[in-house]
Amino acid sequence: MIALAARAPIPAYVIIRPRAGSFVYDADNEAAMMADIDAVRAAGLAGVVIGASRADMRLDMPMLGRLMARAQGLGVTLHRAFDLVPDPFEALEQAIELGVERVLTSGLKVSGPEGIDMLTTLVERAAGRVSIMPGGGINLSTVERVVRETGVHEIHSSCRRPVESMDERAIAFGFQAPVSHETSSDVVQKMRGLLDELGAARG
Repeated sequence: MIALAARAPIPAYVIIRPRAGSFVYDADNEAAMMADIDAVRAAGLAGVVIGASRADMRLDMPMLGRLMARAQGLGVTLHRAFDLVPDPFEALEQAIELGVERVLTSGLKVSGPEGIDMLTTLVERAAGRVSIMPGGGINLSTVERVVRETGVHEIHSSCRRPVESMDERAIAFGFQAPVSHETSSDVVQKMRGLLDELGAARG
């Protein structure tokens, strides 16, 4: 999949996440992330999306520093491990210190629309030193409000649609969920159109 993503006509970033669950990682998890970063570079992709937490949910700066060093020359986004931190303003300064391009965040809420107040404050605090990218629950019905109220210049959205499985045996065996989701090119095009209109309105 990484190799195929490298053929895309737009810059592609790979999320470096070795397992489901929390973002508190041990040495084996770190080794897997390092190998994934190497694979991304070898495939010629534009960048990576990283994150790591300490047990107290503050950013794991030593590990993130090592991941940043391994990703040198690639674009880097800090992912929503940021949303679990106890102090978002400390974490913002740490992200800037690390040298990431952007912070993907829902404003410490479950969804970006719920976190608009914090997102707006983070944009103001960042003052152009790092991009704040709202994510989580950003869809065709919420994107305009999020962009207008926060002043952000980029957003993250799955642009997904539900897909129902028709294979009852596959569901019974646990091979498929009754309903899953997939990214829709139609939704992507509509989202891009909305963002272009918002950008034009800003002048």
